[in-house]
Amino acid sequence: MKTMNKKIAIFVFTILLIITLGYLNKDKIIASFFKPSNSTIPSGLAVKELSNQYTDLPDIEVIAEDLEIPWEMAFLPSGETLITERPGRLLIVGDDRNVIPIEGVEHVGEGGLLGLALHPDFENNNWVYLYLTTLQGDALVNRVERYRLENNLLSDRQVIVENIPGAMYHDGGRIEFGPDRLLYISTGDAGKDDQAQNNQSLNGTILRVSDDGSIPQDNPFNSMVFSYGHRNVQGLAWDDQANLWITEHGRSGVKSGFDELNLIKSGQNYGWPIIEGDEEQAGMIKPVLHSGAEETWAPGDVAYYQGKLFFTGLRGASLYQATVDGETVSSIKRHFSGEFGRLRAARIYGDYIYLTTSNRDGRGISNDGDDKLIRIKLSLFEEN
Repeated sequence: MKTMNKKIAIFVFTILLIITLGYLNKDKIIASFFKPSNSTIPSGLAVKELSNQYTDLPDIEVIAEDLEIPWEMAFLPSGETLITERPGRLLIVGDDRNVIPIEGVEHVGEGGLLGLALHPDFENNNWVYLYLTTLQGDALVNRVERYRLENNLLSDRQVIVENIPGAMYHDGGRIEFGPDRLLYISTGDAGKDDQAQNNQSLNGTILRVSDDGSIPQDNPFNSMVFSYGHRNVQGLAWDDQANLWITEHGRSGVKSGFDELNLIKSGQNYGWPIIEGDEEQAGMIKPVLHSGAEETWAPGDVAYYQGKLFFTGLRGASLYQATVDGETVSSIKRHFSGEFGRLRAARIYGDYIYLTTSNRDGRGISNDGDDKLIRIKLSLFEEN
């Protein structure tokens, strides 16, 4: 009996010691928890979890509610906001809310009405570009269409790019005009990851075309393909040096992780599905930053502002802030962890960053008023 009591006493003492040491070193433990495993961030630099005190400030405002799976947004010269909803609606949000149904949208899985971009000369030509999933026979495909937007109506529909492979998952969908006034289009591997290594395939690529869909002469493969070896690119943004940064989903399922922030160069192979994380292979580019094997960002959109890349997290349910130092990242921080749920779109406009939630997409928990368009003053991030 004495031996048994002694063992119990030792066990209790050990547990208390572990708890005490854990409390004394809680900051190190938290920092370790948020540091991506096998991260490409310099040694000792952790993902810093910032306070959620911001959510009580007047500089954070919900300006639209009851959206249904918003995917992208853009701002008209009038100040009104264009928003795509994945089921197939284009919204014009201002003092009123106008709804324009988009024909042919097949909302299935991750597909539907996705990307949105305004032509650089929109004030003169009124051209709006949409990326959508549709049916071609029995097959899912994605395409980019161009419209003229006038008086809250779309007209002059023209297909710019078609036959982008589609699927229930990994449809890409982000479209943006770059500093070169060319249209960049992100695609997913559509579940055929081996095709991402084929630079003549549209699976798992970033495409680059003129505003009418024609192929620029300086594209690297005499095709629309600008870079390849991608899994599912979700965000495109250029910094003040005209460098193209993208967010990309890593592997999913039980072994999810290795989400990526990549710096894109013309004609380069970004490795999927052959390498991930810090793995290297000749002729392939590893990410500037990744989440590691133990953490999943499931990144959405990305926006650049004064030396920082802000990107949203779906599964990560956060806004991430990465400080850019040339072609590297010197720090990464996380804001609003879990405060708004899943975050998808991110757009800088004026003195604000605008975010959309994605809590009605079947993978989140829908709260009152979801989904939402949220406006946050950029000055909140100046000291962080």
